Amino acid sequence: MGKLMDMDNTYVAHTYGRFPIEIKSGIGSLLTDENGKEYIDMGSGIGVTAFGIGDDKWKDAVIEQLGKVQHTSNLYYTDPCAILAKMLCERTGMKKIFFGNSGAEANECAIKAARKYASMKKGAEYFTIITLKNSFHGRTLTTLAATGQEHYHELYQPLTPGFVHVQPGDIEEFKKTAIESKAAGVLIEVIQGEGGVNVMDRDYVKGIEEFCKKNDIVFMVDEVQTGNGRTGKFYGYMNYDVNPDVVTTAKGIGGGLPIGLCMLGEKVKDVFEPGDHGSTFGGNPVCCAGAISIVERIDDDFLDSVNKKGQYIKDELKKAAGVEDVVGLGLMIGIKTSKPASEVVKKCMENGVLCLTAKDKVRLLPALNIPQELLAKAVEIIKEACAN
Repeated sequence: MGKLMDMDNTYVAHTYGRFPIEIKSGIGSLLTDENGKEYIDMGSGIGVTAFGIGDDKWKDAVIEQLGKVQHTSNLYYTDPCAILAKMLCERTGMKKIFFGNSGAEANECAIKAARKYASMKKGAEYFTIITLKNSFHGRTLTTLAATGQEHYHELYQPLTPGFVHVQPGDIEEFKKTAIESKAAGVLIEVIQGEGGVNVMDRDYVKGIEEFCKKNDIVFMVDEVQTGNGRTGKFYGYMNYDVNPDVVTTAKGIGGGLPIGLCMLGEKVKDVFEPGDHGSTFGGNPVCCAGAISIVERIDDDFLDSVNKKGQYIKDELKKAAGVEDVVGLGLMIGIKTSKPASEVVKKCMENGVLCLTAKDKVRLLPALNIPQELLAKAVEIIKEACAN
């Protein structure tokens, strides 16, 4: 491990505060380090390995596509890209999909769609995008500008102009800002993951949708972390009875391969023309084949199991010593602990459970199909870490 750490520190950019663990292998929701110690994975690569490590159906789909063609460029048609787009449009009611490689790229596309639509419909002065304080939308200069957390902005000024951040829950502030700023669009997360697992109020989200429809503002939902079954619905916005104009997603839909999608609804489905936007690796057939194997298994019965597991976590932890609050939907859980979240995560790691943090909370994003017995074992270790 020491040799690997030295090599990593020498040759890899120091953008991550890594834990002193070398992951050598894994299966399902169990990861194994270089010493053979096993860990129950309650983070799933920050919500990416939705069906765990080495999932057979995902692996078979990827290997089969690798045996055909791994890349062609977007000058040609490939089956997986079109099939995945059709599946998602039929499940969501969206109309067209732009494929990229990450959540940030999906959000960049959404912002471009909103700005082009508003410019064509209302005039070039309508370009402002409203986002929420404590939001997180990516690490490019533009998606950093969209992110409503000042500490992410400090080192990279000047950021892309044209973004305004409002306080979540204050619908009157949102309406006033939208009018005064000549908003082109609004981009929200229904649960702010990196911002602290903050669940948006239902009436607030509904109020944004209604105002956007009335004033022809593009209503966009960032489902990079909340999408693809994570919240117990196919997409998180489906918990709120709203119909966005644009939905972005990434992370869990790829099962471990890089993919990002910007789903365009009726309002903006034809906003882009050839040459307006692009992505060299977007719609990669191997990534799309893996994603198809994920999406086709997220049915109502599966979502019911996600909700039951999430409720089990909440019920167990809410009554645990050292736990002040438990929030979230489905298997996107935030735990407010009496002691610092980082201390709880460290203790869990020592006892064989890998968790995450989000602001002052311990964050849980286990694989959606984590076996109940492993989940129960992990919860007991988390409870012990919170109490001691």
